[in-house]
Amino acid sequence: MRVLLIEDDDRVAGPLTEGLSRFGFTVDRARSGAEGLAAGEPDTVLLDLGLPDMDGIEVCRALRSRSQVPIIMITARSDEVDRVLGLEIGADDYVSKPFGVRELIARIRAVSRRTQFGHPGRAAGHPGRAEYAAFPGSAGPPAPPLSQTQARPPSSWPSSPDAAAFVQRIGPLTIDRRTHQVHLDGTPIALSPKEYDLLACLAGDPGAVCTRQHILDIVWQPNYFGPTKTLDVHIAALRRKLGDSAWIDTIRGVGFRLRPPAGAPAAVPGWPAPEQDAR
Repeated sequence: MRVLLIEDDDRVAGPLTEGLSRFGFTVDRARSGAEGLAAGEPDTVLLDLGLPDMDGIEVCRALRSRSQVPIIMITARSDEVDRVLGLEIGADDYVSKPFGVRELIARIRAVSRRTQFGHPGRAAGHPGRAEYAAFPGSAGPPAPPLSQTQARPPSSWPSSPDAAAFVQRIGPLTIDRRTHQVHLDGTPIALSPKEYDLLACLAGDPGAVCTRQHILDIVWQPNYFGPTKTLDVHIAALRRKLGDSAWIDTIRGVGFRLRPPAGAPAAVPGWPAPEQDAR
C-alpha cells in the first residue's frame, strides 16, 4: 500500500516512515502542503495540520475537492474545533501526537475498508476486498501481543511441566518466568509489567550485551513509535529496584547487559543447556 505522508518535521517523519515500512507500506513524503498537493494520488494520505506553507485544513479541502483518497489527519493541536473542521471538510480520521504506529496502522486499515465499500468507483485500479487483504501491512489480524510472541520462553527452556523448570537464578536474583515473580536474596521485588519484560529480556543471556534496538523490539515491539529515552528511564528504574546499579552495565553506543555485581554469586541458569541435535 502506498502512503503519502505530508509532514515537515523530520523528528516525526523519520521514525514514522521507518515504522510503516517495517509493516510493508511504501511511504512517499512531502515536506509542505504544496508538495503534497503536487504528488501523485496514493492509497492513503497522512496529513499533518501544522505545515510551514499552508494550513493542513486547506490541504485537506483541496485534496477532497479532487479525490476520494482516504485522509488521516496527524495533529498536535488540542483544540477540538480543528479536528471537527477537518472531519467536516472531508478527512476520514485523525490521530493526535504522540501516537503509536500500531494505532495508526489500525486506523489506516479501518479507513481503507470504509472507503473501499463506501466509494465503489475507487475500486477501479484498486484491489477489491479479497485482494486488499493481500497487501503487506494493510490488512489481516493485528499483530499478537507481547505475551504471545517475544515473551514466549526461549527454545532452550525445558518442556517439563515442573514449575521449577521456569525459575532462573542469576546470583542472588531469582526470576520465575511462569509467575512473573522476581526475588532478590529471597525478598520479592515489585516490578511493573514493562520493567519485568525488560529484566526478562536482559536475563535471556546473562553477561551478553543486548543492543538498544533489540530491547526495543522485544519489550516495546517492532512497531514502537516514540522516544527511545523511555528505555533509559526503565533501565534507571530497574537499577533502583535491584538496589545496585552494577547489576546492569551500560555499553556505550551499543546497549546493556545484566550480570551480578562484584562479590555476588555467579549466574546459575534455572534450565539446562539445550541438548545438541543428534542428527
